This record gives sequence, structure tokens and C-alpha cells, in this order.
Amino acid sequence: MAAPPHTVSKKAKSRRALRSLTTGVAVPFALSLAIITLFGSGHKYHRLAKPFWFPPLWFVHLATLSSSLSMGLAAWLVWADGGFHGDSDALPLYVAQVSLSIVWHPLVLVMRAYWVAFVFCLAHLGTLYLCYDRFKKVNPFARDLAKPCLAWVAYLTFVTLKLMAL
Repeated sequence: MAAPPHTVSKKAKSRRALRSLTTGVAVPFALSLAIITLFGSGHKYHRLAKPFWFPPLWFVHLATLSSSLSMGLAAWLVWADGGFHGDSDALPLYVAQVSLSIVWHPLVLVMRAYWVAFVFCLAHLGTLYLCYDRFKKVNPFARDLAKPCLAWVAYLTFVTLKLMAL
């Protein structure tokens, strides 16, 4: 007996969910990877006389990519639970967070605009905190995925502040 035409099979739903998950994680990851590829060589960053606790550039790249994966998954979980619908401002905050996350590399590693980068880091940290706050209301696991991203951006903000003094 065939399923009624108005119902969607479980297999089709799982394909759609997997496709949306892949898109939700791949888009921010690809943006971050493109920015790192275009602006991440950091010749000027390597030449700086930095304190020992400054992250090596490979770690900055790895943490940035990990953060984009984590936030992409968190956003997908919020989306899957209906958190981007209705009056929620979670989606514009997430889009702003993704946009702010890709400006550090060109500002710091290419232009050496540390003051501007610091302002953008503060805006990114604030936007990421608001995402965290909205995500925790929808999905506790999404909230937990945003916590390491908050820690990373806070550390990057502190590093950027210290770069202004070098």
C-alpha cells in the first residue's frame, strides 16, 4: 500500500534534514576558509615581537574554523527547533555574528588596523553573546556549542587589544 501523496516519507525528511545541516555548517565554514585563504598568510604578524602567550597563526586559523563549525551547528539546531521563526531576532544576530567573524583576518593580518579590529572584536563579542542568549532559550545544546566560541572571541579581543600596544 502506497503512502498518501500529502505525507512525506521519513527517508525524504532525513535527506532534507541532512541537506539543511550540511548547508548550515558548510556556508560559515566556507566563508571562514575563504577569508583565511585570502588574508591569512600573516607575514606581518609573524614578524611582530609578540609575547609568548600570543597564539601562533595556525592556531588562530584552526580556532576560527572550529568556531565557525560550532556556531553553524548551533544555528542549525536552533533553526531545526523553530528558533528563527516568528518575532525572534536570533537569525539577524547570527548573520551579524558570521559577518563580524570574517573581518579579523584582513584587519589584523593584512591592514594592521588594530584599533578598528578591536572595535569589530567588541561588536563580535557582543553579537555572539546575544546569539548565545537567544540560542539558550531554544536549544540547550546550541547554547553549549556557543560557549567555546565566546571564549575564543574574548581571547581574540584581548590579543587584538595587546597588538595595539606593540
